[in-house]
Amino acid sequence: MPFEIALTGLSAASSDLEIISNNIANSSTNGFKRSRGEFADIYAANNLGVTKNAVGKGVRLTAVSQQFVQGGITFTENNLDLSISGKGFFRLSEGGTTVYSRAGAFGVDRNGFVVNASNQRLTGYLADTSGNITGALGDLTIDTSDINPQATSSLDVGANLQASSPIITLPFDATDAATYNHSTSATVYDSLGTSHVATMYYQKTAANQWQSFVYVDGNEVSAPGGDSLQFNPDGSLALINGGPGTSITIPAFNPGTGADPMNITLGYNNVTQYDGLFGVYSLNQNGYPTGRLNDVDIDEGGYLFARYSNGQSQIIGQIALSNFANAQGLQQLGNTSWAESFSSGAALTSAPGTSNLGLIQSGALEESNVDLTEELVDMIRAQRNFQANAQVITAADTITQTIINIR
Repeated sequence: MPFEIALTGLSAASSDLEIISNNIANSSTNGFKRSRGEFADIYAANNLGVTKNAVGKGVRLTAVSQQFVQGGITFTENNLDLSISGKGFFRLSEGGTTVYSRAGAFGVDRNGFVVNASNQRLTGYLADTSGNITGALGDLTIDTSDINPQATSSLDVGANLQASSPIITLPFDATDAATYNHSTSATVYDSLGTSHVATMYYQKTAANQWQSFVYVDGNEVSAPGGDSLQFNPDGSLALINGGPGTSITIPAFNPGTGADPMNITLGYNNVTQYDGLFGVYSLNQNGYPTGRLNDVDIDEGGYLFARYSNGQSQIIGQIALSNFANAQGLQQLGNTSWAESFSSGAALTSAPGTSNLGLIQSGALEESNVDLTEELVDMIRAQRNFQANAQVITAADTITQTIINIR
C-alpha cells in the first residue's frame, strides 16, 4: 500500500513541477497568465462515507487554474500595441470563431484588418462613413485610401474694422489699394479638393457704414456693388444689406476647375467696428482637400482615430472588450487565447471603461504575470516533495525486503 500512496505523491509533485516549468517558460510571453496546481487527498469511501479509521490513499491533481491578475505594462513605439488596464479580454475572430486574449501585439494585414501574429482579427464596434459608431460588431479595418475632399460651404470671419478709418468716395477697384480700407484672404476648396484664394475687401462709405467685396482667384463673386455692413454706435454689427442678420450668402459661382459650383456663406457674427487697429483673429472655413492616411491613434475608450495629411481626423471604429463571470472557466487554446465554455459563462461584451471593463493603453503591452522569484521557490518545494515521496518508496521497499528475509 505505501507504494501506491507514494506513487500518487510522485505524480502530484511531477505535475506541480510541470506547471511551474510552464510558468517559467512563459515568463516573457505577453498576456500570459500563470497557472496554479490545486491538489486534493484521496480516501476509499462507499455510499455511507469514509470510516473514521480509514487511511488516505494519496493525493491527486484536481485542477490547473490560471490566475488572471494584471501583468506589468511595457511601453512600445507602436500605436497598435495595446494593453488592457483592468478587467476584460480582447475579442478576436479566427476563421469565424470568436476567441479571447490579453495579448495586444497587433498590426495590419494586407487587407487592412487589425490582426495579431496568429492572424486573429481584432473585433470591435464598426463606424459609418461619417465616423459614427453603429454598434454593430465586426472585424476592425484600417482603410488606407485617401479621404474625399469637402467643398467649402461656410467661411466665418472674426475681425475688427477700424472705426476711425477714413471714408472713401472712390469707386471700388480691387487693383487699387486707395479704393478700400482693409482686406484679408483665406483658402477655400471646391468639390475636387482644389484650393482657391478668397479675398475680402472692406470699404468705409460713411460713418458706421461699410461695403464688403469678395473675390476668388482674382474674380469678383460677391453681389454687384458688394454687400453693405452697418454697425451700431457701440461697434456691434447692426444690419447686413439693410436687414437683420449675421451672414452673407455669396451667389453660386463656377470655380473653373470642372468642380461643382461653389456656394459659400460668410459668417459675420464676430465682426466688430471699434476704434482699434484693423485685425483678423479668426478665419474658419469647413472645406478641405483630399488627404492621405498618416497615422492611427487609439484612446483609452478604444476609439480608433485615423489622422490624415489634410489635418482631418475621423473615428473608424471602437475596440470591444469581453469579460466573463468565471474567467478561470475559460478553455485554453494556446497562443495566449481562450474560448468561452459552459464553466466560464457567456461573454459580456461592451466598450472599454464600461461594465467594469478596463481601459485601453495604446503603445503598450501587458507582460506575463509570472513572478520568477515565487516560481523558483515553488520549484524547490515541489522538488522536496518529489524527493520525500521517493524516500517513502525506498522505506517501503526496505520493509518489504525485511519481511521476505524472515526465516
